Amino acid sequence: MIVEKLEKLIKKVLTQDVEVTFEHPENFEHGDYSSNVALVLGQQTKQNPRELAEKIAGSIEKVKEVERIEVAGAGFLNFFLAKEYLVKEAQKIVEQKEKYGLGAEKKKVMIEFTDPNPFKEFHIGHLYSNAAGESLSRLLVATGAEVKRVNYQGDVGLHVAKAIWGMQENLKEEGLSLKKLGEKDLSFRMKFLGQSYAKGDKAYVQGIAKEDIEDLNIKIFAQDKDVQEFYELGRKWSLEAFEQIYKRLGTKFDYYYFESDAAKIGKKIVEDGVKKGVFEKSQGAIIFPGEKYGLHTRVFINSQGLPTYEAKDLGLAPTKYKDFPFDLSLSITGNEQKAYFQVVFAALKEVNSKLGEKMQHISHGMVRLPEGKMSSRTGNIVTGEGLIDEVKSRVQDIMKSSENEMSEEEKEIAVEIIAVGAVKYSLLRISLGRDIIFDFEKSLSLEGESGPYIQYTYARCKSILRQSSLSSKEFNVAELSFEEEKLLRLLYRFPEVVRSAAQNFSPHMVASFVFDIAQAYNNFYAKNRVLQADTKEQKDFRLLLTAATAQIIQNSLNLLGIKTLERM
Repeated sequence: MIVEKLEKLIKKVLTQDVEVTFEHPENFEHGDYSSNVALVLGQQTKQNPRELAEKIAGSIEKVKEVERIEVAGAGFLNFFLAKEYLVKEAQKIVEQKEKYGLGAEKKKVMIEFTDPNPFKEFHIGHLYSNAAGESLSRLLVATGAEVKRVNYQGDVGLHVAKAIWGMQENLKEEGLSLKKLGEKDLSFRMKFLGQSYAKGDKAYVQGIAKEDIEDLNIKIFAQDKDVQEFYELGRKWSLEAFEQIYKRLGTKFDYYYFESDAAKIGKKIVEDGVKKGVFEKSQGAIIFPGEKYGLHTRVFINSQGLPTYEAKDLGLAPTKYKDFPFDLSLSITGNEQKAYFQVVFAALKEVNSKLGEKMQHISHGMVRLPEGKMSSRTGNIVTGEGLIDEVKSRVQDIMKSSENEMSEEEKEIAVEIIAVGAVKYSLLRISLGRDIIFDFEKSLSLEGESGPYIQYTYARCKSILRQSSLSSKEFNVAELSFEEEKLLRLLYRFPEVVRSAAQNFSPHMVASFVFDIAQAYNNFYAKNRVLQADTKEQKDFRLLLTAATAQIIQNSLNLLGIKTLERM
């Protein structure tokens, strides 16, 4: 990448060891890159930064990629890339297609994300986790990493006991047998499970069935025959429903792990850790004394002798590593689990320091609709599929009122792709740690920062390219319009955006970049004729910009887990 070359050029003329950083000026008329290295060095050496910057600029070796270097302000170095170099990058984009900007960093990474709980509905938080995890997986693959996608599901625990208790009660009330319930369609069964969980949770909290549910929990762990059929069917239905959603979202997991398996391993690790002094017995339970590490103390085995979530995660880590000896393991969950993972990873480092160092938690914010927070405890949650379906319904209404030449089958495919893309983009355009208020109108806008706006720009590019093909490899860039030059000076940045987004676990960087590209292209298109350009040379150059834009949009959206459409 050119930024690395610029860094080497600067360091070559410096005698002092100093970090060289670059940023893109907001206005490309101030250069493609700007560095404050002279200001930093001037502060260290007590030299005049401006004079130092002029000295550095005058000493840097001339290279074909750089047209000129200017000194600005108090001592900023502004680098202007040669238009010929930028054109060659645009050509490279068109030639290399989806391979453009790929890295070669050899690393093994496991990414755990989505993690829905069987017996509960797939809510919007799971949808967000899936979008983030899938995008990060693709970003890391783009840098050269070998990535394995992991889904870890809570198939045992108090929530399951609450759901099964609720199932038994609801079946009685509705006069249904488990067999008859199994004959209903999957969406009905999943809604039934969600309502059953809500009923069980309410009864537990109110104390109506607290003891009964806790007894059920023990029976589930013991695989008691009285509850086994309820457990096996509920789990099976949940997993079937989740797979349908994953297919819809474009995610294919490499490994599936379950709490029921991790629990046994985690329990043994904790019990062995007591002997080593890592864990302590307290009031019939086993705890990790987090206060010793500046963290919270948490229970790993409860007073009933059952492993908690913490112990299960402790058992999951070596299981993952056995299946795939990773360099890094990422767990993606909501912000509310930050403190939880700090304790779990601290405990893991004490029992297995090398493995503990490889673990990292990435947290995301909460998704809200304008009316407020959603909870599975009420039984009235908006599910992940429900959100997509609502957006899909609105897309269908828009498609009905618009004129297009697509068949009904093509329209159905397009509506699904636009809806999923709209939801994913709305989630990923915001940095992961921030909460999101999902706005239906903004998510579908063809004039603002949205998935459909970017998909439409891609379709526009492809429509132009279907009418005329690029016929030249030589371009005169002496006189470019403002819009042509701006677009040209954006396209080449794709590889560094990908690398930075992967390094910082920040899909929103790609989302922001591809929106800038789409916006720049539409501004260019509004003021510059492509197919009716004044000269053949001008037409060919504008077709090159169009083809490069289409490819960068496609590559970027693919990294976000969003499909493109040739026609909209």
